[in-house]
Amino acid sequence: MSESRKELMRLLGDFSTIGIALAASIFIGIGVGYFLDHKVFEGKTAPWFTLIFLGFGIAAGFKNLYMLTKRKDL
Repeated sequence: MSESRKELMRLLGDFSTIGIALAASIFIGIGVGYFLDHKVFEGKTAPWFTLIFLGFGIAAGFKNLYMLTKRKDL
């Protein structure tokens, strides 16, 4: 494999990791919030925990994004 193709594959892997980490953090936050709202507190707190943990998921996603770009020097 040529060097330019190897570099392209490495960059593709780095960028896909960033996208997956950002999306996963957000979905995990929504999932935890939904679980707390509907299963633990039986809908009494809906939609508050979902919104709070959505915010935590977004914050964690952007922290992940920052750490990955800092580590990879993209």
